Amino acid sequence: MLSAVDQSPTGCPWRSKPFGGAGLPFGGTGLWFGGAGLPFGGAGLPFGGAGVAVRWSGLPFGGAGLPFAGEYLAHASGTPMCWGRVPRPMDATVGRSTVSGTAYAPPSKSYTHRAIFAGGYAEGVLVRRPLVSADTRASLRAVSAFGASVDERDDSIDVAGFEGAPGVPADIIGCANSGTTMRLALGTASLVDGMSVLTGDSSLRTRPQGPMLDAIEQLGGRAVSTTGDETAPIVVEGWRGGGTVEIPGDVSSQFVTSLLMAGAVTAEGIDVELTTGLKSSPYVDITIDVLDSFGVEVETHEDGYSVPGGQFYEPAGGEYTVPGDFSSASYLLAAGAIAGDEVQVRGVYPGPQGDAAIVSILDRMGASVEWRREDGVIVVERSSLSGVEVDVGDTPDLLPTVAVLGAVASGTTRITNCEHVRYKETDRVSAMAEALQRMGARVTEERATLTIHGDETDLSGATLDGRGDHRIIMSLAVAGLVADGETTITGAEDVAVSFPDFFEVLYDLGASVATTE
Repeated sequence: MLSAVDQSPTGCPWRSKPFGGAGLPFGGTGLWFGGAGLPFGGAGLPFGGAGVAVRWSGLPFGGAGLPFAGEYLAHASGTPMCWGRVPRPMDATVGRSTVSGTAYAPPSKSYTHRAIFAGGYAEGVLVRRPLVSADTRASLRAVSAFGASVDERDDSIDVAGFEGAPGVPADIIGCANSGTTMRLALGTASLVDGMSVLTGDSSLRTRPQGPMLDAIEQLGGRAVSTTGDETAPIVVEGWRGGGTVEIPGDVSSQFVTSLLMAGAVTAEGIDVELTTGLKSSPYVDITIDVLDSFGVEVETHEDGYSVPGGQFYEPAGGEYTVPGDFSSASYLLAAGAIAGDEVQVRGVYPGPQGDAAIVSILDRMGASVEWRREDGVIVVERSSLSGVEVDVGDTPDLLPTVAVLGAVASGTTRITNCEHVRYKETDRVSAMAEALQRMGARVTEERATLTIHGDETDLSGATLDGRGDHRIIMSLAVAGLVADGETTITGAEDVAVSFPDFFEVLYDLGASVATTE
C-alpha cells in the first residue's frame, strides 16, 4: 500500500547535489562545514567563528540560508535529514464497521530499537522477528554510521557490531522522526573518539534533548545544540571514562536507557542519579530486560540506576527474539471493545511492557476481555463501556487509545498525569482533544489532565489531521469505526513509524477502510 518516492543513493531525494557545493558534503571546496580546513570552520575554534556554534556568514551551516548550503532538498515535504524510505503522502478513510477475526500484534518497536543498539555494542546478534518500520530503520542507519554492518533478511536482521567501540561517523546521522533513535544514538556518540552530528525531521528537531546533553557534559564529554535551545541538530564530542550523572526523570526515560546502554562499555561504568521521579519507568524495565538478554548487568537503586563498566554484550546463542508490542496491540483491542463481534490478538505475552495495562484498563471500563497469558492471546468483544480514571504517567503511549475509549464510554473518563505526553511526535494531549472535538466529543483539556465526557458525546465522521503522529492516526481510525459517516485522516502514511500494515490489518478484520495517495 505504501510506496517510496524516487531517492538518491543515500536515501533522500534532492534537487541537485547533496548538501550543496561542488558535489561535496556540506558545501564549500571539500571542507567540512566550511572554513580554512578546520572542522566547522573558523579560526581554529570548534564549531566555527568566535564562539558561534556551527554558523558561517551568520547563517545556519552556511550558504544562502539553506541548511548545509547549496541546493539540498532533504525530503519530499522539505523536511531535513530523512535518510531512508519516504512513504508517499496518504489519506485513510474509515467508515462505521463491525470487526472480527484474528490479528497478530506487530513486534515491539521499543524492544527492536534496543536490540539493534545492543547488537551494535556487541560483536553481533541475529535479531529475530524485529519490527521493520520507519523508526527502527533510523536506528539501523545510526548503528551503521557508528561502524556496525546490517543485513536485513526475511524475518530477521543480522547486526555485526562495533564491539563497544563506535567509530567516528562519516556523515551526519539523520534520525528522521525517531526520538528513541536520537536519544540512544546520543549515548553511543558520547563514546566516539571524535565528533558526531545528529539531527532529525522538523518534529524531532522540536523535542527536548537538554537532560542528555547535560549528562554528557557531566561525564566529561561535549554536547552542543547548534540552535542553542537544547534541540537537534546536536554535535557530540565523546568520552569513555564513565562516572556519576544527575538527570531529571520527568522528561524522558529514554535518557536513562541511553546512559545505561552506553555505560556498560565504559571503563568505570555509570551511576544515574534521578533528581525527580521517573516517568515512563516501564520503558527502563524494558531496557534492563534487553540488557539482561545480552549478558549486561544493571543495578536498580531507590533513586536511580548503576551499570558497571567493562562489560561485554553477549546475547545467548548470538540471537535475540523481539516480543509483540502492546502499544500497537492497544488499537486492535480497542477496536474489538467498541466495534467487535470477537477479536483475537495474538503474540502478546506477559513481560515488562507498561502498555500491557491496556488489558486492565479495558477490564475496568467493563469490556469483555480475556488474556490467555500462556498462549499470548487476548480475546475482546464489543461491550458497554463506562468511564474511568487512568494515570498515564508510566504509559504515555496509551493516552490516544484511552481517549477514544472514553469518547465511546458512558460517564466521564479522566486521563491524568499526562503533561509529558505533550512532548512526543506532537502534543498528543491537544491533538486528541482537538480531533475528538471535531468528531463531536465534549472534552476538557488541562495541562496534565484530559477529560472526555462520554455521556455528552456522539461521534460523527470528520476530516482530521494525523499530525505526523502514528499513534494519533491509529487511534482516530479506531474512533472512525463507531462514528456516524466517514472519518478521513490525512497524513496517514505515518503509521509506517510503528505499524506499517495497520490499515491492511484493520481491513482484514472487516473494517471499511480505503486509502488514497
